Parts: sequence; structure tokens; C-alpha cells
Amino acid sequence: MSDTPAQPSFAALRIRGYQAHFSTYLLAMMADNIEHVISYWMVFQKFHSPALGGFAVLSHWLPFLLFSVPAGALADRFDPRRIIQCGMALFILASVGWAWFFITDSLQLWQAMALLVIHGCAGVLWQGASQMLLHDIVPVQTLGSAVRLNATARTLGVLVGPAVGGAIMLTVGPRYGLLLNALFYLPAVFWLWKAPYGPRFQAAPAAPPRPVRGLADITRTIAEVRSDRLLLAMILLAGCASFFVGNSYQAQMPGFAHDLGHGDPGATYSMLLAADAAGALFAGLLLESRSRLLTTTARTAFVMALLWCVSLAAFAATSSYPLALLLLFAAGVCELAFSSIAMTLVQVHAPAASRGRVIGLYNMSALGLRAFAGITVGLGGSAFGIHASLIGSAVVLLAVLAFLSFWMSRRPERLSG
Repeated sequence: MSDTPAQPSFAALRIRGYQAHFSTYLLAMMADNIEHVISYWMVFQKFHSPALGGFAVLSHWLPFLLFSVPAGALADRFDPRRIIQCGMALFILASVGWAWFFITDSLQLWQAMALLVIHGCAGVLWQGASQMLLHDIVPVQTLGSAVRLNATARTLGVLVGPAVGGAIMLTVGPRYGLLLNALFYLPAVFWLWKAPYGPRFQAAPAAPPRPVRGLADITRTIAEVRSDRLLLAMILLAGCASFFVGNSYQAQMPGFAHDLGHGDPGATYSMLLAADAAGALFAGLLLESRSRLLTTTARTAFVMALLWCVSLAAFAATSSYPLALLLLFAAGVCELAFSSIAMTLVQVHAPAASRGRVIGLYNMSALGLRAFAGITVGLGGSAFGIHASLIGSAVVLLAVLAFLSFWMSRRPERLSG
């Protein structure tokens, strides 16, 4: 990957099919976050249950831990377009379900839990199959651009979704706003209906599909990946970052905002969250406009991940609000950089016959293990304070990643991908 010729700025967006993919992906990601904003607010108003809030986090990430590889196996065997459409159907079902129960004022606790699980499973079907479909939409030399732009779209959806959700709550109202939100998933459904991608449009004959073995696919895929040091290192990198830190520090932002004591705590909290997301968005745009700024290598991924740890530890240690904003911005830059590089290397080097399963294993590691970051940072914060907890988690992750980087350096010929 490091020896490929320089790509033009925003190379993937020059491909017509990817333009449609990017647009529909961004709309779906925005709708995903709109639903979070509205449903979490309404559920809190009805139940006032911290336990249900905790279940909402688990139901969002645990499906990635349990079902990412089986979902990848489905994408290996069947048309990824149809898998994505199934994910969109589940998203629509969740939004319409919330709307129905809120409009009729009949929501019960078990129904809320069921809708949260449906939403989590929709994300599993959508993410892995979307990553698989990129191989049909863009040539391999443009794959890095497509992965970065998808990550940028994800960040943009996270930024825009809450703002749009808030506007919908103020204008349409939360109940009917969720019905409106279901419409944002439809462009992906309609585009994928006739989009000329998938197995039957591939020029080269596909490898014979392997049977889907459910959870047994996880152990089989792990056994396959163990023989490839590069794939294993990138999956371990993503998993360690997810397990030790993930995005759990964002849930602690109200506490950090209070401790920094800079003006209105609500405004301080919003600015801290925005700084992290803005850093990721800036990184995506910068790396796309300067395609050779960072090489797509395992060494670069590890360096950016190590800098991410340093940025977060320094953020947790500082008492300066301006410096905290700067450090979170830097953390956002580093996180998008290392995660997009790792995902690109996994997608490029995954065997064609089991690409969906390997991508699923990466998602299981990068997203599913976030369910446990609440223990390392969240419960640690209860015991030692949120500052000490985040510093400790970042330092431990720094040490683990340094060891992994040293392990990779024993095979320098694989560092370049």
C-alpha cells in the first residue's frame, strides 16, 4: 500500500457509484444518531431508569461482539446489497416502533429493551456489508480513500445527527419526528435495489461460498487470521483500543466539563464533545486532500494509536480548558487516522473467500469490545475518579500497543502492508 502511486484528492468521490454509497451511508448514519437523541430522551422522561440507559449502551455494542462474524459470513455467501437492505429494514422497524409506542403512550420496559436490541442488530448487518460492498464499487487502489471517507461520513453523521434530532424535536415533535426519521433510511434501500454491484455483477468468478456456521465462524476465522501477522496485528490494535478506552470517555464528559470549570457547564460539555468529533472530521478531510500525508502501513497505524493514548492521558491530566479542547481535537485526528488505516489494511489483505468474516472479526474487535470499555473507564472512574481512570486506561493501552508494535517490527516486511 505504501508504494502505490499518489491518488487524487477525494479519489473515491470521483467514482459515481461511491457518490451514491457515500450519500446514503451518511443519511443512514445521521438517522441512526437522530433516533438515539429522540428515543433516549423520551425513554428517560418515561422511566427515569439509569439501568435502562446502561442497557442501551450494551444493546448497541454487544450485537457487534456476538454477531459481526456471522453477519460477515452472510455477506460472503449472499448479496451484500440485500444484507444492507435488511439492516435498513430493522432500523425503520425500530424508528416506527418507537413512534407507535410514543404516540399511543403504551411503551413498556420490555418493549423499549426489544427496540434497542433491534437497533443494535441493524447496525451489525449494515456496517459489515457496507464495507464488503466497497470492493465492488471502487478499485483496490482507491479503497483507502473509500474507507477514510466512510469513516468521515460516520463522524459527520455523529456530528449532524444530534443537531437535526434536536431540530426535529422542536418542530415536528419527538413522536412524529421518529416517523420522519424512518424516511432517511429509504434512499439506501431504493439505491441498492438496482445498484450494479454484488456477486452477479463481478467479472471474475467468485470463490465457492462457504456455509454459514453461526457463532462457530468466529473460532474458524480467528484460526485463519492467526497465520497472517498483519491482519492479526490490526485486529488486535482495534480490539485493544476498543477494550481499554473505546469511546467510553465521552460518557464521562459531563464530569470533565464540571471539573474544568470554564463558564456554563452545559456549553463546556458540548464544546468538549464537539472538539473530539471535529478533530476526526478534520483528519478525514485533510487525509483525503493530502493523500500522501500518511502512508497506509501498520507502523503508521501504531504511531497514530500511540499518539491517541498520549492525547487522551494529557487531556485527563490538564486543568486548562483551552488545552483540553486542543488535546481532544488531536485525539479525534489520531483516532480517525489509525482506525481508517487499520480498516484499509484489513480489507485489502483479507482473503477473498472469507473477506466478510474477516471484516466481521475486525468489527467484532473494534466495535463489540466497546461494551467493556465502560468497565475500564466507567467503573474505574467510580473507584479512582474519572481523571485517574482515563489516565490509567490510556497508559495501559499505550504499553500494550507498544508491545504489539515491537512484535510487528520482528517482521518488517509486513509493516508496509
